[in-house]
Amino acid sequence: MTRDARTALARHIYARHIAHAAAPDEAGMRNALETALETIPRERFLPPGPWHLARLSGGYVRTPDDDPVYLYQDVPVAIRPERHLNNGQPSFLVGLIARGRPERGMQVVHVGTGTGYYTALLARLAGEQGRVLGIEHDPDLAALAADALAGLPQVRIAAGDGAAMTLPPADLVLVNAGAARPAESWLDALTIGGRLILPLTAGPRPGTPITRGAVFLIERRDERAYAARCLSPTLIYPCAGARDPEAEHALARALAAGGHDDVRMLHRTDALPDDRCWLRGPGWCLAYG
Repeated sequence: MTRDARTALARHIYARHIAHAAAPDEAGMRNALETALETIPRERFLPPGPWHLARLSGGYVRTPDDDPVYLYQDVPVAIRPERHLNNGQPSFLVGLIARGRPERGMQVVHVGTGTGYYTALLARLAGEQGRVLGIEHDPDLAALAADALAGLPQVRIAAGDGAAMTLPPADLVLVNAGAARPAESWLDALTIGGRLILPLTAGPRPGTPITRGAVFLIERRDERAYAARCLSPTLIYPCAGARDPEAEHALARALAAGGHDDVRMLHRTDALPDDRCWLRGPGWCLAYG
């Protein structure tokens, strides 16, 4: 078997495993994810091998050589190991994408696109009639993503602060970094029925920049009210534009107190009584109802 044939087989098996982990009970979504994953070479979105694979116990293990077959595992792969910056755990991030209910023709904003692997997945799910804007704070990574995604005309990559720039209307906003608060621009961008995947995190893991917290699914119901629910805990790289000391301290207290699993709404007002709010900031709150 040639190296290319072996890699294609590994990608096929990987696509099936990741799609099942991401959407075990939704056959239509699972099939769409599997088809999309099988078309995307993960190696195109990574530095040249050998690669550094992340381990749950911390640190990395180096692959023996640059055979892409090593990449088709459910593990994060380092993009910049000295910064603890990774390509993300596929089953986790693909699972978040699945919870955002992607579909053909959708308009997507991906904040924290990195080198573009999961942006490519969103583009494949959206199809040629969809539009995907990938935003990356690091201009070098944004340039790598733009190059890797050049063959997908429905994708545009922008370098800059994804929490500060004005965004186009979006059916799905995926924030692929830990924020301490929702950015106004993310909420403004959502169409009625649009979804925001929002990791809220506070405090780095010792010895790393990686922050911990919880991921929320926010869905816009009308001009001011948004349904909200917690999806899972998370460990994730911080979102540079959506963090400040006051917001981070308030979030850390809320996470330590618990109760995030009972959140049901995001309101764009901070006037609700304390007993209804899990977390509040200027002009918004995450509430129990």
